[in-house]
Amino acid sequence: MKAAVIDALGRAPVCREVPEPTAPDGWVVGRVRAAAIKNIERMLAAGTHYGSGKMSLPAQMGLDAVVELPDGRRVYTGATPPAGAMAERLAVNPAQVIELPEGVDDAVAAALPNAAVSAWFALEYAGQIQPGQSVLVLGATGVTGGLAVQLAAQQFGADRVVAVGRDETRLDQLRSMGADSVIRLDADAAGLTDAVRALHAEHPFDLVLDYLWGSPAEQTLRALANDDLAASFHRTRFVQIGESAGPTLSLPAAVLRSAGIELVGQGAGSVPHEAFGRVPTEILPALFAMVSAGTLTLTTRTMNLDQVESAWAEPTASGERIALTP
Repeated sequence: MKAAVIDALGRAPVCREVPEPTAPDGWVVGRVRAAAIKNIERMLAAGTHYGSGKMSLPAQMGLDAVVELPDGRRVYTGATPPAGAMAERLAVNPAQVIELPEGVDDAVAAALPNAAVSAWFALEYAGQIQPGQSVLVLGATGVTGGLAVQLAAQQFGADRVVAVGRDETRLDQLRSMGADSVIRLDADAAGLTDAVRALHAEHPFDLVLDYLWGSPAEQTLRALANDDLAASFHRTRFVQIGESAGPTLSLPAAVLRSAGIELVGQGAGSVPHEAFGRVPTEILPALFAMVSAGTLTLTTRTMNLDQVESAWAEPTASGERIALTP
């Protein structure tokens, strides 16, 4: 069968013939309908992910997929290394799959879970969001940031959601997906401080999800600070998730002393173990139900598995994911 394979770290996968998968007792071999190219696969292949060193080369790529089982059911499933989901067929444990409801597109179902679960965890666990709160999303025009905007408004009952990003077209889309207002970043994030400060004064932010770090995070943290010793206390939880705008920032100590800012991180080590147990039984079914109902959206583009090498380098629009179909 055909599959996407890397022979060395730092190279794009190529599509080539590999042995057919074998199914252990109780497992079945299903037909892959779609497998998404996500940031984690790109990082693993590039050698920049902490899991890259544990990969046995050559390696099949792809961590999860939508698969059609021999009984005709269409399911979402993970891939168990050394097998990879970017292939024509995949061995599947029928006891560990999630059946997809009608109305959920294959490409969307393959691309959604990784980003949406991350956004869910950032909101519920790291962010400790409560209904009626005010939320600011830095980097909302990306895939995960856009899903965080939608989930904050529709799943967790935020009273106000403000989306920050560079792509004006994408920001306009987010207005119809749950964002009450938007802030467009310029090249150096100049003006972000004043925009955030004005909104914070009007309706204080309870939660900031930061997918950017760097200069935008600096500007936002300064906006949340107080310069008045008699200022009223308000707790704002600032959750650091991504660093697409830079891995470091300059943070004056007075910023944290002047306001009720709680600075925390979101990653695998910051989520309690029991949260992961909820993913297959509660969180993913809820996410797929929202997609089926049309209340959660993700833009995808499909390319053939044979095109994986060019798909790896293909530019994507803000908030878009590419899914491979055999």
